[in-house]
Amino acid sequence: MKVEIDGITLHLAHPDELPTKWVGQEELMRQLLAAWMVVSGADVPMSPRLVGKPGVGKTTLAYAAAKRIGREVFIMQATLDTRPEDLLVTPVLEGEGRLRYVASPLVSAMIRGGIAILDEGNRMSEKSWASLAPLLDNRRYVESIVAGVKIKAHPEFRLVTTMNDDASTFELPEYIHSRLQPQILIDFPEKEEELRILKENLPFAEDRVLQYVADFLEQAHAADERYSVRDGINIARYATKLAAFATEPVHERLALETAVLQTLGAEAIRYARRHRHVIS
Repeated sequence: MKVEIDGITLHLAHPDELPTKWVGQEELMRQLLAAWMVVSGADVPMSPRLVGKPGVGKTTLAYAAAKRIGREVFIMQATLDTRPEDLLVTPVLEGEGRLRYVASPLVSAMIRGGIAILDEGNRMSEKSWASLAPLLDNRRYVESIVAGVKIKAHPEFRLVTTMNDDASTFELPEYIHSRLQPQILIDFPEKEEELRILKENLPFAEDRVLQYVADFLEQAHAADERYSVRDGINIARYATKLAAFATEPVHERLALETAVLQTLGAEAIRYARRHRHVIS
């Protein structure tokens, strides 16, 4: 896919397709869709940020919300070394000294009227955020110095940023913080919702395995541990694989505890041993 803007050809990224589904917590879905809504000709969509612990489903919620309203989704992973040109347009050298200008997933969403998910946005530096400032207010454009073009957002373009609430992140500058509103907080789901998420992601796993993991997560949440349902999915998936390769009955009996140990480490065993269920 490519488009021409002010005589410059931009090669666009392809939208992302993920085999994922949002389960439960419909209030969060309502809040995100409301932020993207435009209620009159004088209104503009908001650029919300989804904040929560790693693994609680921030990206899944954003993707599912975009798909619920039938939109293309472009996911861009932010990192500590993300540069402004990475966010916008990157020049790539082709044969005979020619430059090919490649639009980022975010800019591709802007042009095609899709939804951009800027994943883990608070890992980026202020310099990178500054390049997005005019996109996040009423101006709704970005300017690529590399390509020498100003790119306006399609009226249907929407943006959401996910942010982990951990220490390995930058503080957002105030002028960016005030543009990324509203803040939608995502906490751990209730036990029954976590069990539904486990079943949705692991339809091949035995019910007692999933119940064991749901119990484990409940105990961990009560102790204010950061173990998430994503961790639970990995535990149940690995335990099922271990049991399939068991050569002795003891291997099956220990499959879940082994999966907890090797997925989350020795500290997590204290919660696993409260529920010594077996797979066999």
